[in-house]
Amino acid sequence: MERDKINNLIKSGIFGLVVADALGVPYEFKSREYCEANPMTDMIGYGSYNQEPGTWSDDSSMALATLDGLTNSFEFDFDEGVYISNFSQIINYEDIMEKFASWLFEGEYTPYGEVFDHGATTFKGIANYKFENCEPILSGAKGERDNGNGSLMRILPIAYFIFFLSLKYSFSKYDMMEAIHNLSSLTHRHKRSQMACGIYVIIGIELLRNCFEENDEKLSLEEVVNNGISLAKEYYFDNEYFKHQFSHFDRVFSLKIQDLPRDEIQSGGYVISTLEASIWCLLNNDSYKETALAAVNLGKDTDTTACVVGGLAGIYYGYENIPTHWLEQIAKYDYINELIENFSNSLFEIIDENN
Repeated sequence: MERDKINNLIKSGIFGLVVADALGVPYEFKSREYCEANPMTDMIGYGSYNQEPGTWSDDSSMALATLDGLTNSFEFDFDEGVYISNFSQIINYEDIMEKFASWLFEGEYTPYGEVFDHGATTFKGIANYKFENCEPILSGAKGERDNGNGSLMRILPIAYFIFFLSLKYSFSKYDMMEAIHNLSSLTHRHKRSQMACGIYVIIGIELLRNCFEENDEKLSLEEVVNNGISLAKEYYFDNEYFKHQFSHFDRVFSLKIQDLPRDEIQSGGYVISTLEASIWCLLNNDSYKETALAAVNLGKDTDTTACVVGGLAGIYYGYENIPTHWLEQIAKYDYINELIENFSNSLFEIIDENN
């Protein structure tokens, strides 16, 4: 199995989300009307948070903390056989929560050693774990109003964890989905947030499959995304636990969200809005650059919308298609790359062992 190929795919998605996040930081909270009058066309700085160009936000910080925490999950004993009967339990949720706390309270996983933005629900979940002694997967808030996009923005690393381990090990779809839901629940425990994360991660897995497997005929971007959505829909429609949430995802499950006019795509902090906007931007643009800029120019929660779609676009278009002059401006590029390589190396040691 090719180590460089694995590392490049991970690098593509992680830098894809970080770069897009940094693009969105200066425009966060800007109205769509402002963006239409002053469209972003390139990486800039300052703006909403008065940060230098290339500064990424809490979105990337938490995704990187998740990546680092999943690296420690490779300490699980994978030598017991090819079938993992408790896949969702091999993830070290406590370690991930500790890393979230070190980000929030100590400035770890940040561009410059301090946190300049975080969501209220995210703060609540981390505080519940750190100060109220809640179990990690029971720490997240689960009220109707706790469906912000704070778990969706950081969830992409588990797509790599699941996909690459599935190349060597077998585990049930239920266990796989439980792992995704648990990871969301660290901060966002409502079923709607869990479902949004599940749909997004399965799309990510299908993109990875399309890029990784040696097929003569690759599927189109729309085919891959729709396959991911359809697989998620099949799982959730067979799961009674989620039935009261189905209607919230009608536009996604229709497989026609890309046909909606731009005016009908919302771009605030609601998790459904972010999922829909991300899919819409991904399917209505033809390059990483166009996709990321389109997300920012929707306005409002610009960094998160861009971050979420940027990770998927990074996987599909590849690291080499992220503009070089954007990558060169990213704060702590080498640090991010080191976290990626640590994850990639640990993953490779597991899946390549005895092959």
